Amino acid sequence: MDNIIYFDNAATTYPKPEEVYTFMDKYYREFGVNVGRGQYTTASKANKIVEETRELIRELFKCSIDKKVIFTPSATEAINIILQGINWQGEENVYITHFEHNAVLRLLYQLKEKYNIKINFLHTEKKPLFYDIEKIKHQFQDIKPDVVIMTHASNVCGLITPIKEITELAKVYNAQVAIDCAQTAGLLDIDMKKIDADYLIFAGHKTLYGPFGIAGFLMDERSTLKPLLYGGTGIDSANPNLPNTIPEKFEVGSLNVYAIAGLNAALKWINKIGRENIYKKEKEMTTSLITCLESFDNIRVITASDAEKQIGVVSCVFEGYGSDIIGQVFDQYNIAVRTGLHCAPEAHRFLGTFPGGTVRLSLGYFNSKEDITKLHNILEYIYLDS
Repeated sequence: MDNIIYFDNAATTYPKPEEVYTFMDKYYREFGVNVGRGQYTTASKANKIVEETRELIRELFKCSIDKKVIFTPSATEAINIILQGINWQGEENVYITHFEHNAVLRLLYQLKEKYNIKINFLHTEKKPLFYDIEKIKHQFQDIKPDVVIMTHASNVCGLITPIKEITELAKVYNAQVAIDCAQTAGLLDIDMKKIDADYLIFAGHKTLYGPFGIAGFLMDERSTLKPLLYGGTGIDSANPNLPNTIPEKFEVGSLNVYAIAGLNAALKWINKIGRENIYKKEKEMTTSLITCLESFDNIRVITASDAEKQIGVVSCVFEGYGSDIIGQVFDQYNIAVRTGLHCAPEAHRFLGTFPGGTVRLSLGYFNSKEDITKLHNILEYIYLDS
């Protein structure tokens, strides 16, 4: 993929830091054994990596001591554990953003069938695009929230959700709050001591720059969440029930320690580069990308009204062309983008881009301004040739 211009970082960041490749190779070759199952030295070394990675996650999110880190194979599974583990009584009011991924939407639709929960959308203005906190406050006054689950930033248009303010409003009503940080963990400053959320979900392979196969969530050790999966945990094996300790209660089966090792290296890389420096670089490139796209009359760019409320995920519509056609044209020039609905159909219904979707360009640390210059030159060539 040496010649590709990669603008699909919202799907997964690519490439990964060299340290990730190196440490994963070292792990599998030197101590690639299971954890929590043996007392021998190599297993202890592997277990040390797992526990060190938990601590790196806690440090990244500035967690208090009562927050626990649970590893899962994907953010989708983490969301399922949380939402299916809630003790639903029936007819609860659930609030979500218009920009939720199908990982949330499809599960909520199933829970609606089972428990008759009520799904409400947090008030968002379309033009200009922003969350209206005052109107959300009135929403909560009219229909009391029981559960709020919200993406921290849209994987379609990059709009950042004001999670601190919404959480504060929800906690007035003792609502349970879960935040999906798949697009922001390791990029935006997230301080769990200041954000009173019950659950925070992260994906290792996106803005954390780790590998596939590792994700997870943070939760309070006093949570009454019920487990979703049952099986071996490596401890208390004579007990027919799951241990009531966290994380063991939610980590059944063998952990993907190979992927955890990669996440460990990625987190150390973020600390070395500096999260704020990663964000600064992406912010500068996002401005350049939007300027590039907006310089063409036939391209309609969809972004937040406030540049400070925007991550490096930009959607656009090429007037007169379907998104898939544009994606195929870009591919001919070795430009990787995502087209269609991006697993977030409600976002496109809200933005008025359903069912055709948009062309999404998403940035990462390893993109350069030269990539955007090349994009501009190719767009000029395409329009001159059309």
